[in-house]
Amino acid sequence: MFLLAFAALIVERFIGYPDWVYRRIGHPVTWIGRLISRLDRDWNREADDFATRKRMGVFALLVILGLTIVIALAIEWDLRAIPPLGPLLLVLLAASLPAQKSLEEHVEAVAHAMKYGGLEAGRKAVSRIVGRDPEKLDEAAVCRAAIESLAENFSDGVVAPAFWMGIGGLAGGAAYKAANTADSMIGHKLPRYQAFGWAAARFDDLINLPASRLSALLFVVAAAFLDRASPKNAIKAVFRDARHHRSPNAGWPEAAMAGALGIALAGPRSYGGAMIEARFMGEGGRTQLTYEDIRRALKLARVADALLIGLFGLAAWIIWQA
Repeated sequence: MFLLAFAALIVERFIGYPDWVYRRIGHPVTWIGRLISRLDRDWNREADDFATRKRMGVFALLVILGLTIVIALAIEWDLRAIPPLGPLLLVLLAASLPAQKSLEEHVEAVAHAMKYGGLEAGRKAVSRIVGRDPEKLDEAAVCRAAIESLAENFSDGVVAPAFWMGIGGLAGGAAYKAANTADSMIGHKLPRYQAFGWAAARFDDLINLPASRLSALLFVVAAAFLDRASPKNAIKAVFRDARHHRSPNAGWPEAAMAGALGIALAGPRSYGGAMIEARFMGEGGRTQLTYEDIRRALKLARVADALLIGLFGLAAWIIWQA
């Protein structure tokens, strides 16, 4: 299973998820998203009381996970039974679950837009990866938002699917993506989803606990390989700031990255016209960020990603030798 995760990370690192494949068949997340939308439409009825909608949200999560696991197990068993083509197809399918290449491309696009197009171009680019109000972001806030997205999505878009794939094979990785997609679609605090999305939000918090801690550790170690980055300050920031984040998980990679680079992340921000007061990660770090800081963060993330791939390769080798 760790061998599958290792191979999937290698393949996705270099080829990503090709656009022509997406145009023809979509992506596993879009397939799962259609199911979630259908359940939301049919089971999240405004006429029902809070308890009923909460219970239906639990049932919806069970259906989403159950169907995903059953289908993934069937595919994995069938493909493993037809070597050598089957295992190769299995790796290619598993490579659709982590998102190293696309994450890097989206964050790099913000740095590129800020450098060559200015603030308005940067706002437009960052609006594709964060939900905060782009028109209220200055240059530093655009850069901060991009780096926060990189840190958080490295954890839940790269490390977490690889971790659960290592534990449970294709089914483990697919189940994680299904739960994470459910959280992103219905796990909001909006009135419509406070009850129905409760289970999805809480379950996503739970399954991201290991990856968020591992991501922070990878950033700490990666800082040792970069100039002007500090593993010591990354550790200090994690233990001082991570617990103050609104999310039980996002604060870990964000604090580690902020401390490693000597910058401040998070802090107050605007969503839907409402200001959200939040504590800074990397408190005391530099707040006036530029596109160069995005590039530095990308370098840190690339090293952390290489460490992750190496870690999974080592785990696969140890299990193979056992």
